[in-house]
Amino acid sequence: MAHADSHASPSAASLPTPELTIRAILTGMLIGAALTPCNVYSGLKIGWSFNMSIAAGLLGYGLWQLGGSRVGARPWGILENNINQTAASSAASIISGGLVAPIPALTLLTGRALAWHWLALWVFAVSILGVVVAAGLRNQMLLRERLAFPAGVATAETMTRIHGHGREALARLRVLLGAAGVSAALKLLNDLVVAVPRFGPAFGLSGKATLANLGFSLDPSLLMLGFGAIIGLRVGLSMLFGAVFGWGLLAPYVLAQGWAAAGDAAPQAAWFAPLVTWLLWPGVTLMVVAALVSFGLSLLRLWRDRTKDAPPTFPARGQVVALAVCTALIVAVSAALFDIPVWQGVVAVALSYVLAVVAARVSGETGITPVGALGKVTQLTYGVLSPGNVITNLMAANITGGAAGQCADLMHDLKTGLLIGATPRFQIIAQSFGVATGALAGSAVYLLLIPDPQDMLITAEWPAPAVATWKAVAEVLAGGLESVPPGALPAMGIAAAAGVILAVLERLLPERYARFVPSAPAIGLALVIPAWNAISLCLGALLAAAAKQLTPSLAERHTMALAAGLVAGESLAGVALVAAGLLG
Repeated sequence: MAHADSHASPSAASLPTPELTIRAILTGMLIGAALTPCNVYSGLKIGWSFNMSIAAGLLGYGLWQLGGSRVGARPWGILENNINQTAASSAASIISGGLVAPIPALTLLTGRALAWHWLALWVFAVSILGVVVAAGLRNQMLLRERLAFPAGVATAETMTRIHGHGREALARLRVLLGAAGVSAALKLLNDLVVAVPRFGPAFGLSGKATLANLGFSLDPSLLMLGFGAIIGLRVGLSMLFGAVFGWGLLAPYVLAQGWAAAGDAAPQAAWFAPLVTWLLWPGVTLMVVAALVSFGLSLLRLWRDRTKDAPPTFPARGQVVALAVCTALIVAVSAALFDIPVWQGVVAVALSYVLAVVAARVSGETGITPVGALGKVTQLTYGVLSPGNVITNLMAANITGGAAGQCADLMHDLKTGLLIGATPRFQIIAQSFGVATGALAGSAVYLLLIPDPQDMLITAEWPAPAVATWKAVAEVLAGGLESVPPGALPAMGIAAAAGVILAVLERLLPERYARFVPSAPAIGLALVIPAWNAISLCLGALLAAAAKQLTPSLAERHTMALAAGLVAGESLAGVALVAAGLLG
């Protein structure tokens, strides 16, 4: 690949600092290892992760441009920082490799758990495939089709601004670190000194259940407020609606029908565990159906709007060799660890390659990577190829998720690089180092946080909605509808119809009307996590929207830094508390 192309910024040539340096790679690996636990933690809490590109760019700038100047380090330029954020963001996005979805689901269904070294190898293998796919898509999607990749554009704009205005970078960094410090301190204070309990009204909507029993309480989690600021008002309000409908109306009806058992009779006791085993079925159905319908409509649009004069994608020799090596690695590891036949492993890689291309296109247009929906496509495929085999079903889909997530992440980073005049092949190298770092760090953090998945997951402490989703699909494909609890089938049918309607409306209505359509995935998610999480997420979204209205310039500059700090602080403190408990 060429160093730069005709679409790159001409100012890149005037930048005095080098690009692919040892310190840039090591900084990205270090920051990526520090940020990876944040996404593992939040992924197991609410099933979502945070794009760490901007946070990594701010931290890298602070480390070298501000701190390094005191020890005489050479200037930290935008191109070196781009290598840093590419490596760091790929490490943090490693959870698409299965750490918060199919891997825990496998343990819940079979009791099978992997040792750290095998888990890291597997996560690396399925994730590096996405890097290879993205390397072959860069020219087609960025130069010919000029897809938007909005996260990459946002990162480029932020990096250009902070490197052009050092005071602004310092201000954003202070906001990020300050928010992280407050969030971490509150978490440590709550766990080590004075526990602040959740509190909700002790009166009920119907029957004997109080609002607090159903989860309608306030939770002292700044992480949830931070994520709420990130997801936006539409998704936040949709989650509040889902919580009110699911936990406020549907849950009491389920209790009255005897389809789920009540929990502890104490007024403030949470009944999440007994109720979520029923509510997850309509919730998962709504999420899966809406995601698949939206995915299908995206494919139709991409086909209709495809570039007519673009040549067919045909990888160069080096990309063919890289793909062959990745295929051999994945097939060998999947056969050794999960007894997946070689031919099924090859089919899984081929299908995942195609679906990773689709993920990159959808992400390039919308900024959303449909990892969950694409994983379900593979699960449904292997429900036919290997019926009744939950291990093959989950792990074949795991390949798709890992490839799709890393492919989309690198495409956004390559968009950033295109806008600032970076060298694509250097970013691919940085992404590979980041994947290796994330696989090692992420696997260690997952095993540290969740030593006993069967007792710890799908609970009020660790709702793990993505795990519940993958597990439910695998159960239905393996055991049929007999695995569904009493009364849940009609609810699943209604949820499926709602998912189709909402997804079609969101995709087909004009933008000025579509933004008022509730988010089906958010409503479904609200049925799988405690109501207090949905309330906090909605509150964070409301606060961010209010700040945007009252102080638009200040909010535009600092909201993401503030939100990233709140997420990072609490999650890192949570991981540290678990580690300290083991050492103590």
